[in-house]
This record gives sequence, C-alpha cells and structure tokens, in this order.
Amino acid sequence: MKKNLILMLMVITLLLVGCATTVSRTAVDEATDFSGRWNDTDSRMVAEQMVKDVIYRNWITDFVMDNDEKPVVIVGTIRNRSSEHIDTSIFIKDIERELINSGKVKFVATSTERRQIIEERYHQQSHASVETAASIAQETGADFMLIGEISSITDAISGKVAIFYQVDLELVNIETNEKIWMGNKKIKKIISRSKTKW
Repeated sequence: MKKNLILMLMVITLLLVGCATTVSRTAVDEATDFSGRWNDTDSRMVAEQMVKDVIYRNWITDFVMDNDEKPVVIVGTIRNRSSEHIDTSIFIKDIERELINSGKVKFVATSTERRQIIEERYHQQSHASVETAASIAQETGADFMLIGEISSITDAISGKVAIFYQVDLELVNIETNEKIWMGNKKIKKIISRSKTKW
C-alpha cells in the first residue's frame, strides 16, 4: 500500500512537472515563427518592403512637381483572402507607420477613425468655447488610397506543409481612379511536423 502511494505521488509529480508552463520575453522585432502561419514578423517585413517600393517610385516626384506639396494618402481596405484568419488591422497599422515615418507623404485618418473624430468635432460645436472648438469642413482630403489583399495557397503531404502568401497592394488616384502604383510581396514557408503523437 505504501509503495502504491509513493508510486502515485511520483506519477502526479511527473505530470505536474511535464505540464508546467514557462514564459520568456523576447524583443518584438525578433522573428518568431512557431506555427508557420502569417505572423507579426511577416506583417512588419511586408509593410517595410512594400512602402519602400511605393515611396521611391516616380509618382511622388511627379505629384510634388505638379502640386508643390506632398501627396496625401489614406489606407483603404486590405482584404484577407488567405486560408487562415489574419487580422489585417495590424498589417494596415504597419503600413501607415512606415508611410508616415518615411516623410514622403502626408497621411489622413481612415474612415473608421474619421467617424470618431467627426463625432468629437460636432460635440465641440456645442460644448467647447468658440476659441478652442475645431472648425467644421476643414479636413484634408486624400489624393490617393492604398488598397489590396492578402492571399495564400497551402500544399501538404506526409507531415510537410508549404504555405505561399502573396500580398498585392495598389495605389489609386481618388479623383481619377487611376492606378499609379502596384506592388506585391511573396513569402513561402515550409513546415515539417513530426508524426509522433503523445
């Protein structure tokens, strides 16, 4: 009986040790890829590379020469057409940050952000002093909208999975509907999964 009790305690101890959770912190810009799915590293890398491409094309120089000011850009919808759940709002924020920090364009709030700002502006008309209330109809209009999609193809056999992602972005002149820039970035990941099951 005593041996059974000791054996049971040893088994319980091993189970508890085997189920222990460990957490470690890492730098946010360090690449981590456990599942092989789209992740923060992919989002950041694609945003950086595509924004570098769009801001060094001739359309910016042409616009500044014709208008004597920087172009105003807004990010529209970026659709997730991949086979997995991707929070495109994170990718959109990565793109916005890269565009703003480039210093090459001016940037305006998205339609969702504008709704909140418009509510505040109208609230100020009734509740703020005349000197401090924000004026109505003074918004900066966007000249160009960046739109796009994220697509994927998955191929799998015998514990190996290949995931191919393609991000396509287009910059469209809001007044003329002319597409002035198109870019894409491709990522391919190979994931090997062990057949051993516990």
